[in-house]
Amino acid sequence: MRPLSQIALVLLLGAVAVPLAARFVPGTHPWLARAGLLTPLQDAGIVVPPAEAAAGGPGGGQGGGQGGALVVAAPAAHEILRDVVTAIGSARGVQAVVVSPEVAGRVMVLRAVPGQAVKSGEVIAELDAEQAELAVERAKLVYEDAQATLTRLERLAGSGATTDLQRQEAELARRTAELALATAERDLADHRLVAPIAGFVGLIDIQDGDLVTSSTVVTRIEDRSSLIVDFRVPERVATLVKPGDPLTAAPVSTPGRVLDGKITAVDNRVDETSRTLRVQAQIGNDGDALRAGMAFRIALEFTGAEYPAVDPLAIQWGAEGAYVWIVREGKAARLPIRILQRNEKAVLVEAALEPGDLVVTEGVQTLRPGAAVTLAEAERAAG
Repeated sequence: MRPLSQIALVLLLGAVAVPLAARFVPGTHPWLARAGLLTPLQDAGIVVPPAEAAAGGPGGGQGGGQGGALVVAAPAAHEILRDVVTAIGSARGVQAVVVSPEVAGRVMVLRAVPGQAVKSGEVIAELDAEQAELAVERAKLVYEDAQATLTRLERLAGSGATTDLQRQEAELARRTAELALATAERDLADHRLVAPIAGFVGLIDIQDGDLVTSSTVVTRIEDRSSLIVDFRVPERVATLVKPGDPLTAAPVSTPGRVLDGKITAVDNRVDETSRTLRVQAQIGNDGDALRAGMAFRIALEFTGAEYPAVDPLAIQWGAEGAYVWIVREGKAARLPIRILQRNEKAVLVEAALEPGDLVVTEGVQTLRPGAAVTLAEAERAAG
């Protein structure tokens, strides 16, 4: 009885295993055909005939269409490759001057306060000028005496009471006295500290009564009607940056605010240590809301060639990298791509797309290379 039970068990297992293998393992079909079992299994509906399998099975395939898997596909758009370079830069006034006295002396009175707007030539401070005033008076007396002597000699020239040499010496004395007077007046003017440019006065480091010299820094005047921003860009864009190019500058302290500016100067060499190029840009300061020394986030945009743009949903990944499914002549094909740039709406790629190719965005799970596909749009139109 035991051998019979074993034989029955083997037959039962074979009766179950053969249909399952025929159904789910297409590689067994040639063996089953030689054994004469494939045709009965096809007649029983256990094995799908090859013609129906190629068409997606009875009823038109997995996607419900009559030509193959149902997919959503569209031609690839084309967009310009835009390379955006960002950097952090520091701002300074369009003009800035450190103010120091021309001569040594004691401060008598300060006429400006920190933060005050001054015009060019406006007095900031006055030094003790008593000695300089006396020197000017003395020089005036000498000049007036020399002038009177020259006038007297010229009046006597017609009577022969004077010589040409005397008149020349008198003329030289007058001119020397004139130069001495001009020097004394210039020295007196240097005792008044004036603003060399229009701008805003910075902190003043002296007070009334202090003794100052020509090396004493009194204050700093900065013209911030517009700002100069210094920043650096990588050497890969060194040949693309040119004076006059537009850019955007966003103050780090106030996120969301974006200002327009333009490049004003580009350095003539790349720094060998950082491999960057120094660039200067100018931005406006309407309303005087910005200050020198503030940090700005700079954005430069460079346009390149035109590339295909596909929907982010179309991007697939495999062992060899990124790829997309395309519909070419009604068949599915797997096309390798190289991603160049991403944004919220599209992905710019480098791919061997041909005219008429459609990029699949939905239904990629059911695709196989060379399989027939049905477009969802065509399916709806047929319905």
